[in-house]
Amino acid sequence: MNISTQNLRQANLLGAGWMVLAMVLFAIEDALLKQAALTLSIGQVMLFFGLGGAVVFAGHLRLTGQRLYHPDVLSLPMRIRVVFEVLGRLFYVLAVALAPLSSATVILQATPLVVVAAAAVLFGEKVGWRRWLAILIGLTGVMVILRPTGESFTYLSVLAVIGMLGFAGRDLASRAAPGTLNTSMLGLYGFLSLATAGGLFQLWLGAPLQMPTGTDLGLLALVIGIGVFAYSALMKAMRTGEVSAVTPFRYSRLLFGVGLGVIWFDESFDSYMAIGSGLIVLSGLFILWRGKQRLGP
Repeated sequence: MNISTQNLRQANLLGAGWMVLAMVLFAIEDALLKQAALTLSIGQVMLFFGLGGAVVFAGHLRLTGQRLYHPDVLSLPMRIRVVFEVLGRLFYVLAVALAPLSSATVILQATPLVVVAAAAVLFGEKVGWRRWLAILIGLTGVMVILRPTGESFTYLSVLAVIGMLGFAGRDLASRAAPGTLNTSMLGLYGFLSLATAGGLFQLWLGAPLQMPTGTDLGLLALVIGIGVFAYSALMKAMRTGEVSAVTPFRYSRLLFGVGLGVIWFDESFDSYMAIGSGLIVLSGLFILWRGKQRLGP
């Protein structure tokens, strides 16, 4: 093994570690948001979480001598990104708060499948019949989890599907976002989008903001800290090692999210969830593998 190969493997291992850490933290963030929504309104939780995260990223930008605003923030791709960000965050947080955490986490894993399919349609990216078949199998996994014709079907699970589609749209818009906007600036406006979604939902409810207790504020501060750290770990993972080697570890979030749902919130994980999860994960991994094969020598 030459030095360059060894260094690459070490970088891939380090990147995978950062990715798994990010997924653990995102799963904990979801669980804490669900816990916070037991005593505070969902809109208020999103508003405080969004504003807190925005303050952290704004502080980082200022401390590093960067601007908080760039004219490209108002570019068309960014305006589209904000719309999908609000849609994704609003409905996913609603799903986490109102539906089982385990099912919301599993459905979210279908985001890469939708991104690949939409990239083929919108950006003309080449997607062969094998990857199209994998996409259909993965989306079938989502339907297995939803069970739209079964007695156990709940419309609350559809919230996670809408949130997943919103995140897919956000990721696609991010591909077209101007390169002048760095990660911290995207994080700032991402959290501002979450705060906007929370404020709009609170207005729609027509309910006044309630004064959080000391316990609520402590929980929200913990969520903000974990959320910002998770986002930073994700960015670190994507910049360490090969993307094709690091990205598959995103699916570890499924294990942690389902585990927290079962242990913390006493949720059930039946055979339909297991089958659907397997179809989604295997399809996603196959698509990643095929993408790597196409880029290979």
